Amino acid sequence: MQPRADFYTASPDAMKAMMALENAVSKLSLEKSLLELVKLRSSQINGCAFCIDMHTADAIKDGETPRRLFAVTAWREAPFFSERERAALLWTESLTQLSLTHAPDEDYEVVAAQFSPKELVDLTVAINTINGWNRLAVGFRKLPQA
Repeated sequence: MQPRADFYTASPDAMKAMMALENAVSKLSLEKSLLELVKLRSSQINGCAFCIDMHTADAIKDGETPRRLFAVTAWREAPFFSERERAALLWTESLTQLSLTHAPDEDYEVVAAQFSPKELVDLTVAINTINGWNRLAVGFRKLPQA
């Protein structure tokens, strides 16, 4: 696979807007460890090797265990995640695969039981943001360093 256009140099203004959004997400009310799990899960679903590599490395740097990171793809069966993390991962899958799930009421009820309305909006914005980054990285074939 060959990289396509460099989206940072091709449209600096668009990337400034994405970076401003990413900066805003980093300042939201949610735990950094939870955000990394969400970013990793969305990136796995979207097949974004660059983001999977980056968010796995970031999570480990911030103290996350490799065991939990390896289990993110099977979070429903793995006993390593809190109810709050499970709700966030459920919501991540529901919104990342929106055309398949349509964000059902059952998923919303699970996540709303674990997050305040503000946190739920913040989580949704974080999910939207990583999905945007995934689409840029996959669409333009941004590759992780070998």
